[in-house]
Amino acid sequence: MNFISTLLEAASDFATNVLPFFRYIFLFIVILCAILIFVTLLMQSNDSSEGMDVISGSQESYYAQNKGSSRDGKLKIITIVMASILLVCAILYFVTLFFSGRS
Repeated sequence: MNFISTLLEAASDFATNVLPFFRYIFLFIVILCAILIFVTLLMQSNDSSEGMDVISGSQESYYAQNKGSSRDGKLKIITIVMASILLVCAILYFVTLFFSGRS
């Protein structure tokens, strides 16, 4: 029983000492990703005619076929990556909040 109580005490110390530090890191990453998403969304061009190509039957140009390597394509990829990182860090923030509150 002595080993189990020592292990539970170590887990309690970890939850009270280390998890708040991780929460600050996760919160900082969430704020940074949110700012980067905001900036990249503002830098993207407003191309509202993309959906109209289906109705009008227009064909894609060489630029439209290689849009992933253009500036807008790179900004969209950055936006998706930052949103994914934001989601993971937000989940980890609340998981650490849950486990530190249980001890």
